[in-house]
Amino acid sequence: MATVTDELRYNSRQELMVQTAQNAITIRNNPSQTALPMREWGSFHPGNGTGGAGNHWAGITFRFQPDEFRLKSHLTEKYGAKAIPEELVLQDWGTDWEEMEPHYASFERLAGVSGKASNVNGQHHEGGNPYEGMRSIEYPTKPMDMPYGPTLFAEAARNMGYKAFPVPSSLVSEAYTNPLGVKMGPCTYCGFCTNYGCANYSKASAITTALPSLIRKENFEARTSCEVMRVVTSPDGKQVTGVVYIDSSGDEWEQPADLVVVTAFTFENVRLMLLSGIGKPYDPISGTGTTGRNYAYQTANSVQLFFDDKNFNPFIGAGAVGMGIDDFNNDNFDHTGLGFFGGGSIRVTPIGGAPIGYRPVPPGTPKWGKEWKQATVSNYLSSMSIGCEASSYTTRTNYLSLDPNYEDRLGRPLLRVTFDFPQNDLKMAAYCTGKVGEIAKAMNPRQYVENPMKGHWNGSPYQSSHIVGGFVMGADPATSSVNKHLQVWDVPNLFVVGASAFPQNPGYNPTGTVGALAFKAAEAIRKNYLKKPGEMIA
Repeated sequence: MATVTDELRYNSRQELMVQTAQNAITIRNNPSQTALPMREWGSFHPGNGTGGAGNHWAGITFRFQPDEFRLKSHLTEKYGAKAIPEELVLQDWGTDWEEMEPHYASFERLAGVSGKASNVNGQHHEGGNPYEGMRSIEYPTKPMDMPYGPTLFAEAARNMGYKAFPVPSSLVSEAYTNPLGVKMGPCTYCGFCTNYGCANYSKASAITTALPSLIRKENFEARTSCEVMRVVTSPDGKQVTGVVYIDSSGDEWEQPADLVVVTAFTFENVRLMLLSGIGKPYDPISGTGTTGRNYAYQTANSVQLFFDDKNFNPFIGAGAVGMGIDDFNNDNFDHTGLGFFGGGSIRVTPIGGAPIGYRPVPPGTPKWGKEWKQATVSNYLSSMSIGCEASSYTTRTNYLSLDPNYEDRLGRPLLRVTFDFPQNDLKMAAYCTGKVGEIAKAMNPRQYVENPMKGHWNGSPYQSSHIVGGFVMGADPATSSVNKHLQVWDVPNLFVVGASAFPQNPGYNPTGTVGALAFKAAEAIRKNYLKKPGEMIA
């Protein structure tokens, strides 16, 4: 995999992403519209190749908070069922913090996550995130060194009474050897991280943490440049018997299997289930069916700050270096009377101000010409941004399905995304961005500009690749596709692992939880399923 720091090749032309000529999706805001295909990726960037999205991700690695795994129950108990907006379709996960915590720890050890714990086995420590659940381990590596922007933000936030902490990062801060014996090198803050591979072996991915160990095993084989077309089921649909895939020559093969684990990113996880006839497709009118249900996203907000007397050296950066606060995330603040639920992770994470894409200028600046050039020069070093990565709660009309009009290059229906921001999330975005604006004002910039999410979802500008739901986990087969072990209801030798299992999305990046769910499923397969194949939960 190439790792050259070529912004045009990797960031602008997205060489590490699925090419839309290879596979695209169609999008619309509601079921009354006809979906149209995305011919260029905009709102999100699905990764491609061995290692998948782990090759190009930023590396931010949060654990979800304990109440998020029983969100509907928590909000009902605290605020009453009538307080939950009617448009929302919230669900519990069918698991809890106690079951998830050991698997978070396993993933953090594998990835060498950098950070500072607040609560280790009930012992509280200064400097960590006080809102996190009780942990069994300290982070494997120390927090990353902080650039000026995150340091300035943390100082202002603490002066306002908020609790700032280092953002947990899967870019290791020091030399690290993981439990598989794979060595990783410390991040050098090169500024070419998000959308790029990592030449230092600093960014955790399958390629940098697991595959070097796996390829030494005689019973492991990675068939690269292949694409699974569908999962093959038995005549009665109660078992899977293998997969059909095409290789780089376009030849089609069937691979028999006693056990199939699908780990193909949210979109392809759900699409493969729909193409394979597994589960009942979700119907937004009746609310029945589970395949495609509970699609959610991330509500991205920000505040841009412009200074006269600061030098942030934005070319120094990394995908997950930064400081954050969780005082307005999830249910960490009282929602009584606010008219919404949810919140966001507020943080400064300077990913690297590369020359093509990073040209911050104040509103009103011409789009080209002498004044624009002067503005880019005068603001490049002295501007910064505070982000608010906020929750996305599910509704009855946000879902995934097969498109009846458009096909891929192989003649298969494209996946259709039906999504719009619910009013709950837009109210939350306005409230939380206002809180970010208060912090920005306290930092005394020349000017600050609030950018809360507004209006309908627009698939053109990039917002987030945190795409979740569509094949969700739970305790009830009527409202979920997989049980808490990620085993498909009624198809016991099929496991579907990924963010597709999220019933809704909290105000955090999903990858830490995706990794924990992978360890959770693997443990269930090894300790239970292989010893006694069949349904682990009847």
